[in-house]
Amino acid sequence: MNIVLFGPPGAGKGTQSKYLVEKLRCFQISTGDILRNEIKKNTEIGKKISNDMNKGKFVSDEIVNGLIKDLVFDKKNKDRLIFDGYPRTLSQAQNLELLLKNSNQKIDFIFFLNVNKDTIIKRIKKRKEIEKRSDDDLNTILKRYDTYMETTKPVLDFYLKNPNFHEIDGSMEITEIMRKIDTFVNV
Repeated sequence: MNIVLFGPPGAGKGTQSKYLVEKLRCFQISTGDILRNEIKKNTEIGKKISNDMNKGKFVSDEIVNGLIKDLVFDKKNKDRLIFDGYPRTLSQAQNLELLLKNSNQKIDFIFFLNVNKDTIIKRIKKRKEIEKRSDDDLNTILKRYDTYMETTKPVLDFYLKNPNFHEIDGSMEITEIMRKIDTFVNV
C-alpha cells in the first residue's frame, strides 16, 4: 500500500507517517528527513538546501524529485511507501505519478492534514522545545506556511479528483487523527 500524507509544516505528517510505518510495515519517505540528512552530510546539494530552507523557501523540485526517485524504485519498498511531505508542488505530484507508473505502483490513499496557522504556531513552539529542530524558527515556519499554502493549492486541486483523496482536520488530537486515518486504511 502506498500513501501520501500532505499538509503545511507542523500539521503532524511526521507523527502520522511514523504511526502508519509501524502499523503497515511500510517505508517512510520524509522529504524533510531526506533534506536534513543532505544538510548533515554537508554535500553541495545539502548546502543549497540549507540556504533555501534558511530563507523560508522550498527546495527546488529538481533536487527533491532526484532524491525521491531512487527510493521509489528500490524493490524492497515496492507498494510499501508512506510519502510524508511529498509532493508539495504540482510538478512533484506529476513526477510522483510518473515514478509510480514507471515502477508499476499506484497511490492507494491520499490524506491532506488541513491545519490553520494558529494551530501550527502552537505546535511549532512545542516541537521546538521538545525536539530542538534547527528548522523550527517561528518566522521561518510562518514564511514556509504561507509559501506552502500558495504552492500546494494546485496539488490539492490535482488530488481532489482522485477517489482515494481524504481531507482530515489536522487540528484534532494526534490519536483522533490516527483513528480517522484508520477508518480508511483499516488493515
